[in-house]
Amino acid sequence: MSFGAQVRLVLVMALWASCFPLIAVGLELAPHLAFAALRAATGGIALIGVSLVLRRPMPKDAGAWGMIVLLALGATSLGFLGMFHGAAFLSPGLATLIFSTQPLVAAVLGRMFLGERLTARGAFGLVLGFTGVAIASWPQLTSPSASLYLTGAGFVIAAAAGTAVGNVVMKRISQSVDAATAVGWSLTLGAIPLAIASAATEDIAIAWSSEFVAALAVLSLFGTALAFWLWFEALKSAPLSAANAFSFLVPVFALALGGVFFGERVGFPEIAGAGLIIAGVAMAQRQTA
Repeated sequence: MSFGAQVRLVLVMALWASCFPLIAVGLELAPHLAFAALRAATGGIALIGVSLVLRRPMPKDAGAWGMIVLLALGATSLGFLGMFHGAAFLSPGLATLIFSTQPLVAAVLGRMFLGERLTARGAFGLVLGFTGVAIASWPQLTSPSASLYLTGAGFVIAAAAGTAVGNVVMKRISQSVDAATAVGWSLTLGAIPLAIASAATEDIAIAWSSEFVAALAVLSLFGTALAFWLWFEALKSAPLSAANAFSFLVPVFALALGGVFFGERVGFPEIAGAGLIIAGVAMAQRQTA
Protein backbone atom coordinates (compact mmCIF):
# COMPACT_ATOMS: atom_id res chain seq x y z
CA MET A 1 0.00 0.00 0.00
CA SER A 2 1.41 3.38 -1.00
CA PHE A 3 2.16 6.15 1.49
CA GLY A 4 -0.51 8.32 -0.13
CA ALA A 5 -3.11 5.59 0.36
CA GLN A 6 -2.12 5.27 4.00
CA VAL A 7 -2.48 9.02 4.53
CA ARG A 8 -5.95 8.93 2.95
CA LEU A 9 -7.00 6.07 5.22
CA VAL A 10 -5.79 7.92 8.32
CA LEU A 11 -7.88 10.90 7.18
CA VAL A 12 -10.92 8.63 6.74
CA MET A 13 -10.56 7.33 10.30
CA ALA A 14 -10.25 10.86 11.70
CA LEU A 15 -13.40 11.87 9.82
CA TRP A 16 -15.30 8.82 11.06
CA ALA A 17 -14.19 9.49 14.64
CA SER A 18 -15.85 12.91 14.43
CA CYS A 19 -19.24 11.41 13.52
CA PHE A 20 -20.50 10.44 16.98
CA PRO A 21 -19.69 13.85 18.55
CA LEU A 22 -21.48 15.58 15.66
CA ILE A 23 -24.43 13.21 15.99
CA ALA A 24 -24.60 14.02 19.71
CA VAL A 25 -24.80 17.74 18.88
CA GLY A 26 -27.51 17.26 16.24
CA LEU A 27 -29.69 14.98 18.39
CA GLU A 28 -30.27 17.88 20.76
CA LEU A 29 -32.00 19.69 17.91
CA ALA A 30 -33.69 17.00 15.76
CA PRO A 31 -35.36 13.57 16.10
CA HIS A 32 -33.07 10.57 15.68
CA LEU A 33 -34.31 9.08 12.43
CA ALA A 34 -35.05 12.42 10.78
CA PHE A 35 -31.47 13.53 11.48
CA ALA A 36 -30.12 10.20 10.18
CA ALA A 37 -32.17 10.49 6.98
CA LEU A 38 -31.01 14.07 6.44
CA ARG A 39 -27.39 13.03 6.92
CA ALA A 40 -27.66 10.22 4.38
CA ALA A 41 -29.66 12.19 1.82
CA THR A 42 -27.45 15.29 2.01
CA GLY A 43 -24.24 13.30 1.61
CA GLY A 44 -25.71 11.09 -1.09
CA ILE A 45 -27.13 13.87 -3.23
CA ALA A 46 -23.85 15.78 -2.95
CA LEU A 47 -21.90 12.76 -4.24
CA ILE A 48 -24.37 12.08 -7.05
CA GLY A 49 -23.91 15.72 -8.08
CA VAL A 50 -20.14 15.28 -8.05
CA SER A 51 -20.39 12.13 -10.17
CA LEU A 52 -22.58 13.93 -12.71
CA VAL A 53 -20.21 16.90 -12.91
CA LEU A 54 -17.25 14.56 -13.39
CA ARG A 55 -19.25 12.51 -15.93
CA ARG A 56 -18.73 9.29 -14.01
CA PRO A 57 -20.55 6.25 -15.49
CA MET A 58 -23.72 4.89 -13.93
CA PRO A 59 -24.04 1.14 -13.20
CA LYS A 60 -25.57 -0.61 -16.20
CA ASP A 61 -26.55 -4.07 -14.97
CA ALA A 62 -29.06 -5.31 -12.42
CA GLY A 63 -26.39 -7.11 -10.42
CA ALA A 64 -24.48 -3.89 -9.72
CA TRP A 65 -27.66 -2.08 -8.69
CA GLY A 66 -28.58 -5.02 -6.46
CA MET A 67 -25.26 -4.71 -4.65
CA ILE A 68 -25.76 -0.94 -4.28
CA VAL A 69 -29.19 -1.57 -2.73
CA LEU A 70 -27.61 -4.08 -0.32
CA LEU A 71 -24.95 -1.49 0.51
CA ALA A 72 -27.71 1.07 1.10
CA LEU A 73 -29.69 -1.17 3.45
CA GLY A 74 -26.63 -2.35 5.37
CA ALA A 75 -24.18 0.53 5.75
CA THR A 76 -26.73 3.36 5.42
CA SER A 77 -30.14 2.28 6.73
CA LEU A 78 -29.06 -0.16 9.45
CA GLY A 79 -25.73 1.53 10.09
CA PHE A 80 -27.16 5.01 10.55
CA LEU A 81 -30.20 3.78 12.53
CA GLY A 82 -27.89 2.06 15.02
CA MET A 83 -25.50 5.00 15.23
CA PHE A 84 -28.16 7.63 15.86
CA HIS A 85 -30.19 5.61 18.36
CA GLY A 86 -27.04 4.41 20.12
CA ALA A 87 -25.71 7.95 20.46
CA ALA A 88 -28.82 8.83 22.50
CA PHE A 89 -27.76 6.39 25.24
CA LEU A 90 -23.95 6.52 25.11
CA SER A 91 -21.25 9.16 25.27
CA PRO A 92 -19.63 9.89 21.89
CA GLY A 93 -16.29 8.36 22.87
CA LEU A 94 -17.78 5.15 24.26
CA ALA A 95 -20.16 4.79 21.30
CA THR A 96 -17.22 5.04 18.90
CA LEU A 97 -15.23 2.58 20.99
CA ILE A 98 -17.99 -0.03 20.71
CA PHE A 99 -18.44 0.72 17.01
CA SER A 100 -14.75 -0.10 16.52
CA THR A 101 -15.70 -3.79 16.69
CA GLN A 102 -16.81 -3.36 13.06
CA PRO A 103 -13.42 -4.55 11.67
CA LEU A 104 -13.73 -7.69 13.79
CA VAL A 105 -17.13 -8.47 12.27
CA ALA A 106 -15.74 -7.63 8.83
CA ALA A 107 -12.90 -10.12 9.36
CA VAL A 108 -15.44 -12.92 9.78
CA LEU A 109 -17.49 -11.76 6.79
CA GLY A 110 -14.32 -11.38 4.74
CA ARG A 111 -13.50 -15.00 5.44
CA MET A 112 -16.99 -16.10 4.41
CA PHE A 113 -17.53 -13.97 1.29
CA LEU A 114 -14.11 -12.76 0.12
CA GLY A 115 -12.06 -15.86 0.82
CA GLU A 116 -9.72 -14.10 3.26
CA ARG A 117 -8.16 -16.74 5.51
CA LEU A 118 -8.65 -16.47 9.28
CA THR A 119 -5.76 -18.06 11.17
CA ALA A 120 -5.39 -18.85 14.87
CA ARG A 121 -3.72 -15.48 15.32
CA GLY A 122 -6.70 -13.78 13.71
CA ALA A 123 -9.17 -15.69 15.88
CA PHE A 124 -7.22 -14.66 18.98
CA GLY A 125 -7.38 -11.08 17.75
CA LEU A 126 -11.19 -11.29 17.62
CA VAL A 127 -11.33 -12.55 21.20
CA LEU A 128 -8.89 -9.87 22.33
CA GLY A 129 -10.89 -7.11 20.68
CA PHE A 130 -14.20 -8.12 22.23
CA THR A 131 -12.45 -8.46 25.59
CA GLY A 132 -11.34 -4.86 25.18
CA VAL A 133 -14.92 -3.76 24.60
CA ALA A 134 -16.03 -5.58 27.75
CA ILE A 135 -13.31 -3.93 29.86
CA ALA A 136 -14.03 -0.46 28.47
CA SER A 137 -17.74 -1.03 29.09
CA TRP A 138 -17.37 -2.32 32.65
CA PRO A 139 -18.03 1.01 34.43
CA GLN A 140 -21.30 1.42 32.50
CA LEU A 141 -22.31 -2.22 33.01
CA THR A 142 -22.01 -1.84 36.78
CA SER A 143 -23.68 1.59 36.99
CA PRO A 144 -27.32 2.27 37.92
CA SER A 145 -28.01 3.13 34.27
CA ALA A 146 -26.73 -0.23 32.97
CA SER A 147 -30.00 -1.01 31.18
CA LEU A 148 -29.73 2.21 29.16
CA TYR A 149 -26.12 1.41 28.35
CA LEU A 150 -27.00 -2.08 27.10
CA THR A 151 -29.74 -0.61 24.90
CA GLY A 152 -27.31 1.89 23.39
CA ALA A 153 -24.61 -0.73 22.96
CA GLY A 154 -27.07 -2.98 21.14
CA PHE A 155 -27.90 -0.24 18.65
CA VAL A 156 -24.21 0.54 18.05
CA ILE A 157 -23.36 -3.14 17.55
CA ALA A 158 -26.18 -3.36 14.99
CA ALA A 159 -24.67 -0.33 13.25
CA ALA A 160 -21.26 -2.02 13.24
CA ALA A 161 -22.75 -5.16 11.70
CA GLY A 162 -24.51 -3.16 8.98
CA THR A 163 -21.32 -1.26 8.21
CA ALA A 164 -19.31 -4.47 8.07
CA VAL A 165 -21.74 -5.90 5.52
CA GLY A 166 -21.43 -2.66 3.56
CA ASN A 167 -17.65 -2.90 3.56
CA VAL A 168 -17.74 -6.40 2.11
CA VAL A 169 -20.15 -5.21 -0.60
CA MET A 170 -17.92 -2.21 -1.38
CA LYS A 171 -14.92 -4.48 -1.81
CA ARG A 172 -16.89 -6.80 -4.09
CA ILE A 173 -17.93 -3.98 -6.46
CA SER A 174 -14.93 -1.66 -6.07
CA GLN A 175 -13.39 -2.71 -9.40
CA SER A 176 -16.57 -2.47 -11.45
CA VAL A 177 -18.51 0.55 -10.15
CA ASP A 178 -17.43 4.16 -9.82
CA ALA A 179 -16.87 5.14 -6.17
CA ALA A 180 -18.74 8.46 -6.13
CA THR A 181 -21.69 6.96 -8.02
CA ALA A 182 -21.96 3.84 -5.84
CA VAL A 183 -21.61 5.66 -2.52
CA GLY A 184 -23.86 8.52 -3.60
CA TRP A 185 -26.71 6.22 -4.61
CA SER A 186 -26.26 3.94 -1.59
CA LEU A 187 -26.57 6.92 0.76
CA THR A 188 -29.56 8.37 -1.10
CA LEU A 189 -31.42 5.05 -1.35
CA GLY A 190 -30.56 4.17 2.23
CA ALA A 191 -32.10 7.44 3.39
CA ILE A 192 -35.54 6.35 2.15
CA PRO A 193 -36.26 3.66 4.82
CA LEU A 194 -34.95 6.05 7.48
CA ALA A 195 -37.28 8.82 6.27
CA ILE A 196 -40.27 6.46 6.16
CA ALA A 197 -39.55 5.20 9.69
CA SER A 198 -39.15 8.78 10.89
CA ALA A 199 -42.47 9.86 9.40
CA ALA A 200 -44.21 6.87 10.98
CA THR A 201 -42.72 7.08 14.48
CA GLU A 202 -41.44 10.59 15.17
CA ASP A 203 -42.78 14.08 15.67
CA ILE A 204 -40.58 15.74 13.07
CA ALA A 205 -39.71 19.02 14.73
CA ILE A 206 -36.25 20.18 13.68
CA ALA A 207 -34.61 23.28 15.17
CA TRP A 208 -33.02 24.75 12.04
CA SER A 209 -30.46 26.78 13.97
CA SER A 210 -26.99 27.67 12.73
CA GLU A 211 -25.62 25.04 15.13
CA PHE A 212 -27.76 22.29 13.64
CA VAL A 213 -27.04 23.30 10.03
CA ALA A 214 -23.29 23.37 10.75
CA ALA A 215 -23.38 19.94 12.45
CA LEU A 216 -25.44 18.47 9.59
CA ALA A 217 -23.20 19.98 6.90
CA VAL A 218 -19.93 18.79 8.44
CA LEU A 219 -21.35 15.36 9.29
CA SER A 220 -22.93 14.84 5.85
CA LEU A 221 -20.29 16.31 3.55
CA PHE A 222 -17.08 15.43 5.38
CA GLY A 223 -17.85 12.64 7.88
CA THR A 224 -20.07 10.84 5.35
CA ALA A 225 -19.69 11.77 1.66
CA LEU A 226 -15.95 12.50 1.64
CA ALA A 227 -15.04 9.75 4.10
CA PHE A 228 -16.99 7.01 2.29
CA TRP A 229 -15.74 8.18 -1.10
CA LEU A 230 -12.10 8.01 0.04
CA TRP A 231 -12.77 4.64 1.69
CA PHE A 232 -14.32 3.17 -1.45
CA GLU A 233 -11.38 4.42 -3.53
CA ALA A 234 -8.95 2.81 -1.08
CA LEU A 235 -10.66 -0.56 -1.45
CA LYS A 236 -9.90 -0.56 -5.18
CA SER A 237 -6.22 -1.20 -4.53
CA ALA A 238 -6.06 -2.55 -0.96
CA PRO A 239 -7.47 -5.77 0.50
CA LEU A 240 -10.36 -5.15 2.87
CA SER A 241 -8.35 -6.62 5.73
CA ALA A 242 -5.38 -4.31 5.14
CA ALA A 243 -7.54 -1.18 4.79
CA ASN A 244 -9.73 -2.11 7.75
CA ALA A 245 -6.65 -2.40 9.97
CA PHE A 246 -6.57 1.41 10.01
CA SER A 247 -9.91 1.37 11.82
CA PHE A 248 -8.06 0.83 15.07
CA LEU A 249 -7.28 4.56 14.91
CA VAL A 250 -10.96 5.51 15.21
CA PRO A 251 -11.37 4.87 18.98
CA VAL A 252 -8.09 6.67 19.65
CA PHE A 253 -9.27 9.76 17.77
CA ALA A 254 -12.74 9.46 19.33
CA LEU A 255 -11.57 9.24 22.94
CA ALA A 256 -9.34 12.27 22.34
CA LEU A 257 -12.24 14.25 20.81
CA GLY A 258 -14.59 13.20 23.63
CA GLY A 259 -12.11 14.27 26.29
CA VAL A 260 -11.28 17.62 24.68
CA PHE A 261 -14.69 18.78 23.44
CA PHE A 262 -17.24 16.89 25.56
CA GLY A 263 -15.45 16.57 28.90
CA GLU A 264 -15.68 12.79 28.84
CA ARG A 265 -13.81 11.03 31.60
CA VAL A 266 -11.15 8.77 30.15
CA GLY A 267 -10.09 6.41 32.91
CA PHE A 268 -8.07 3.23 33.14
CA PRO A 269 -10.87 0.88 31.90
CA GLU A 270 -11.38 2.98 28.76
CA ILE A 271 -7.65 3.23 28.07
CA ALA A 272 -7.05 -0.48 28.75
CA GLY A 273 -10.07 -1.47 26.65
CA ALA A 274 -8.96 0.75 23.77
CA GLY A 275 -5.50 -0.81 23.91
CA LEU A 276 -6.91 -4.34 23.70
CA ILE A 277 -9.24 -3.36 20.85
CA ILE A 278 -6.31 -1.86 18.95
CA ALA A 279 -4.23 -4.99 19.49
CA GLY A 280 -7.12 -7.31 18.63
CA VAL A 281 -8.09 -5.49 15.44
CA ALA A 282 -4.47 -5.27 14.32
CA MET A 283 -3.99 -9.00 14.84
CA ALA A 284 -7.29 -9.91 13.18
CA GLN A 285 -6.62 -7.77 10.12
CA ARG A 286 -2.89 -8.39 9.54
CA GLN A 287 -3.18 -12.15 9.53
CA THR A 288 -5.08 -12.55 6.27
CA ALA A 289 -3.30 -14.25 3.40
